[in-house]
Amino acid sequence: MAPATDMAWCPGCGNLMLHHAVKSALHELHIERKNLVMVSGIGQAAKSPQYINANMFNGLHGRALPAALGIKLSNRNLVVVVESGDGDMYGEGGNHFIHAIRRNLDVTVIVHNNMVYGLTKGQASPTSQRGMITPVQLNGVLLEPFNPLAVALAMNAPFVARAYAADVEETKEMIKQAITFRGFSLVDVFQPCVVFNKVNTYQWFKENTCYLPKNHDTRDRIAAFGLAIGPGKLPLGIFYRNEERDIYEDLLGIGNTPLYQKEAPDEKAFQAMIEAYR
Repeated sequence: MAPATDMAWCPGCGNLMLHHAVKSALHELHIERKNLVMVSGIGQAAKSPQYINANMFNGLHGRALPAALGIKLSNRNLVVVVESGDGDMYGEGGNHFIHAIRRNLDVTVIVHNNMVYGLTKGQASPTSQRGMITPVQLNGVLLEPFNPLAVALAMNAPFVARAYAADVEETKEMIKQAITFRGFSLVDVFQPCVVFNKVNTYQWFKENTCYLPKNHDTRDRIAAFGLAIGPGKLPLGIFYRNEERDIYEDLLGIGNTPLYQKEAPDEKAFQAMIEAYR
């Protein structure tokens, strides 16, 4: 439990329920605080790690994943969880999102997807629906929304899931599976913004989401992609799992010894290494 503190979220914000799901997942997995690092960027969602009693790194807007990369490569024994919003992760951080999937770093990425920029007063985010009117997009959003699940699946992300913050128990279980998965795991979480998004409300999500059928084969990437781009209600659940991909740390040959415990190479070895890469 984090020490008592004032939370900078509005009453009724979906961040509150998702925060509860994340804390419950971490507690049930019995992860020691010394082995956990929470990483975020900038935004309302990115404040989440500040309310957890754990190691954390709060980076620049859109730059949570590069920080997570450095942390994980310096000590692969750490559990690294990235938690940020749809604007931070898919907008400013979109390039890093794509290449983190390419590398298949062993981190968990939890995205608070409220389809709006909440910190900067309600302009459209990459996932805002077409036609949504905001204080900036006065005539409505013109562009098709970014589809994070389809992009992740196209890049062969090995664990792809989508949850709904109001379903705390189901969200918690998906997060637990994501954290224990070996490789890049994405949990995109729908959550209402009660102040700045009057379209995608609790009632809207209730009416426009459904859970994946029980017979869905999470090993079938093509079927998962079809569900991610298909018409009708937006499915929730684990779309895809691929245990076969090599993780980045193994490809680099990084052992389990944390970087700070390794002896620095002597000068001759260091110069030889530099020459090898010229």
